[in-house]
Amino acid sequence: MHALVYTDTQTLVYREEKNPTEKPGESILKIQASGICGSDMHAYHGHDERRIPPLILGHEVSGVIQNGKFKDKTVVLNPLITCGNCEYCKQGREHLCPDRSILGMSKPIKREGGLAEYVSIPDKNIYEIPKGLVTKEAAVAEPTAVSLHAVLLGEQTLKKPISECRVLIQGGGAIGLLCGLILAKDKGCKNIVLSDPNKKRLDECSKYLDAKYVAPNDKIINSNGFDIVFDSVGLEVSRQQAIEVVAPGGSIIHIGLTQPAGTFNFRKLTLQEITLVGTYCYTNKDFQQTINLLHNKKLGPLNWIEFRELKNGANAFKEIHDGTCVAPKIILIP
Repeated sequence: MHALVYTDTQTLVYREEKNPTEKPGESILKIQASGICGSDMHAYHGHDERRIPPLILGHEVSGVIQNGKFKDKTVVLNPLITCGNCEYCKQGREHLCPDRSILGMSKPIKREGGLAEYVSIPDKNIYEIPKGLVTKEAAVAEPTAVSLHAVLLGEQTLKKPISECRVLIQGGGAIGLLCGLILAKDKGCKNIVLSDPNKKRLDECSKYLDAKYVAPNDKIINSNGFDIVFDSVGLEVSRQQAIEVVAPGGSIIHIGLTQPAGTFNFRKLTLQEITLVGTYCYTNKDFQQTINLLHNKKLGPLNWIEFRELKNGANAFKEIHDGTCVAPKIILIP
């Protein structure tokens, strides 16, 4: 098969790789679409010790199953593989499983990812795509599940309906935009500010989400001005802004993974009873709910996705790296 292989920092090579082999309890997917995630970009920059080259990245995947009980079914994959037996899995919090692994990752075990023509996946991670949901668009289910889980966590921390909250979303990539779409179209939020330094990306997001679009340094992002902040960036500077602008008793939902550490105003966090929640994944229930949201068109048209050929994937990574990419999400087609 052909695959886009991460071979070194900022280096991807489109080349021949071995096809996955059949394993008990797993099926092989012929991939029709595979998205580029922010975590794939962390690996590309050499900042992810869990993704070691050479490795096929990618975990936002849809296509057609080639063997086993789902043979010939059109499906989307939940790439988060868990043990099913630990305390967390039994509680329905399988995303916290200590033995979790994911497609396109080297640790805790190496699993080649979806930026290829084929991939192997446990049968329990296969979800059939309902009729009416376009297969290549279904690949966006994984980041949508991340965003849905973040919104649901944030909603649980608040003392008033989230629809009445002043919301700041930091970052206009797929996670930021999807958080906004879920908040506006599923939760009824009407007071959303979305910030990003890329004006062209803000213009693209504005076609799909009713919000105020500003640069990160805009004066509208004022001290104590927001009931809840969704940080989909994960930089030291975005965290510093989040704690500055969140209102007393408010919440920060931290999703981004760009920088692992840095200074932060824990004094305000303590004195003003700010809730800080970190979130990375989603539950199986979230994933199923996400498929329903997409199938029922609850998030509106998905024309903000840009589709490109897998063989040109290295250029897509470079454009995202350079900040010249306008689309919030690029999905690669083998």
